[in-house]
Parts: sequence; C-alpha cells; structure tokens
Amino acid sequence: MENIRKPQGCTNLKLRQLTRMVTRHYDSYVAATGLKNTQYALLSYVVRLGPIRPGDLAKRMQMDASTLTRNTQPLVAHGWIEIQPGRDARSRVVVATEAGRAKQAEGRRAWKQAQDALNDKLGLETVATLHDILDAGIQCLDDGIDNASEQSL
Repeated sequence: MENIRKPQGCTNLKLRQLTRMVTRHYDSYVAATGLKNTQYALLSYVVRLGPIRPGDLAKRMQMDASTLTRNTQPLVAHGWIEIQPGRDARSRVVVATEAGRAKQAEGRRAWKQAQDALNDKLGLETVATLHDILDAGIQCLDDGIDNASEQSL
C-alpha cells in the first residue's frame, strides 16, 4: 500500500494564493483588450449561452445573483451586453451585443496568449495534472451543476 503524506498547511489558503497568481497572469494579458479577466469570463458565458436568464447564468458560473448583477453593470455600460425582456413581463435575459461578440473575440485572443504562456511556464504535464486535480475537486464538491460544458470558454 502506498504511503500518502498528510497535507501541510491550509488548502484554502494555498488555493487562494494560486488563484491570485493565476488571475494576475491572465489579467496582464486580457487587460490590453479593456477587459478584466472576470469580465472576459462573464462575456464568454453570455456569448456562448445567451440569451440566458440572469439566474441561470449565475448558476452556470457558480456565483450568487448579486455578484452577477454587479459584474454585468460595466459590460452593460460599455454596450457589450444588454438585459432584455424575457418571455413574460417579469423575466429578463442577458444577451451579447455585436460589440460584445467582437470584444469577446478580442479577449479570447488575449486569453489564448495567457493560456499558452502559462502552459510554457508550468509545463503541459503540470497543467494537465492540475486540471485533473481541479476537476476531481469540483466533482466532489459540486452541488449538482454540470461543469463539463464550461471547460473551454
């Protein structure tokens, strides 16, 4: 039987440190497009899934409704997304505009450069292993939302 060493330190702290570093890395590339990495991710979801109800979008992105509302405001202000009436008078949907689709495509090019640079820095094998570990953790901790379709924005 294999000896498994006990983890040292706080998993949450280590994940948050890594997340901050990776976010800074991606932001350094995506910022040239006028987007923050979080805005690029949100815009990518809307382009791919929209028109979509805000509640459904929040669930797919695994964020609460108030965070989604706060994060959509700059995208609406720039004219990259619109909040339009839904099927009935009480519902709304989030839709990417043509300018938003163009901005997302620009962001995707910057995101790809960031992804390639991270792959080069860490090595493809390390990145693939990291993805496997993260996917396993997400699957174990997930509350039932299917994340398989979000793997590549």
